[in-house]
Amino acid sequence: MQKQSHSHFKPEKSWCLIITLVGLIGGALFMSMFLKMSNNWILCSNNENTKAPRMGKNFLDDHGKNWNPQQLQLDAILHYATSRVIPQQNIDEIRISFDILKNRTPCNFLVFGLGHDSQMWASFNSRGNTLFLEEDPKWVESILKDAPFLHAETVKYRTMLSEADELVEHYHKEPDCSTKKSFLRGNHGCKLALDRLPDEVYNKEWDVIMIDAPRGYFAEAPGRMAAIYSAAVMARNRKGKGATHVFLHDVDRKVEKIYAELFLCRKYLVKGVARIWHFEIPPPSNVGNNFC
Repeated sequence: MQKQSHSHFKPEKSWCLIITLVGLIGGALFMSMFLKMSNNWILCSNNENTKAPRMGKNFLDDHGKNWNPQQLQLDAILHYATSRVIPQQNIDEIRISFDILKNRTPCNFLVFGLGHDSQMWASFNSRGNTLFLEEDPKWVESILKDAPFLHAETVKYRTMLSEADELVEHYHKEPDCSTKKSFLRGNHGCKLALDRLPDEVYNKEWDVIMIDAPRGYFAEAPGRMAAIYSAAVMARNRKGKGATHVFLHDVDRKVEKIYAELFLCRKYLVKGVARIWHFEIPPPSNVGNNFC
């Protein structure tokens, strides 16, 4: 009988080695992304129309707080390189949004959802304006405790996932939901319109919109019907040049897929990977009288 050989590595040392390698790989990945975007910002630094106002070595955001874009990026790298908690999206899904953001930054970036990937999104657009909309006040407090530099607002939804089919019928019957009116602020008649968002949401034109919230995996959850409809309205109301880029996550679910095809439109779908779809919605002058 052959004698079994014994390894000199203890199991706990093997796990330590694996964790260390994962950390190094994660750090290298985000450093690579950081360097690519830094090069892009240098090229874009001469664009006076989109450049954020300078305040010495720092920048001043819309709320009068000084913050340093490079520090935000470095904090994000450190956070993800040392954390065991991973973002909700996988690397292939993230890459789709990253490729758009590195070309559009600094831009106005609206994100439905606040979570473990929020520092990453903010760092990708560190010289722009990134706003997170989240339904759970306690969750907002929890995330901001570790990342106080994130700009987040709490949103109340007036829909439930169980109403998804009824809300499609409501959209077809309610005049205030029609594209002829196509408004959100104070639109109490259309249940799909997010009518009580912070003024900042209505006052800005959003270049990029990410829909990864609210929760949509149980009947009493708000579902993403209103977020999808409202993103479509924002895109159609855009007065600036260029398309509005809308990213919708969890399209493997029935409601997300149905509402995406109803309001974001299959003809504007430019790319899809795994559970995310990327839409480029053109300016209003290039669209018809219907959403799709």
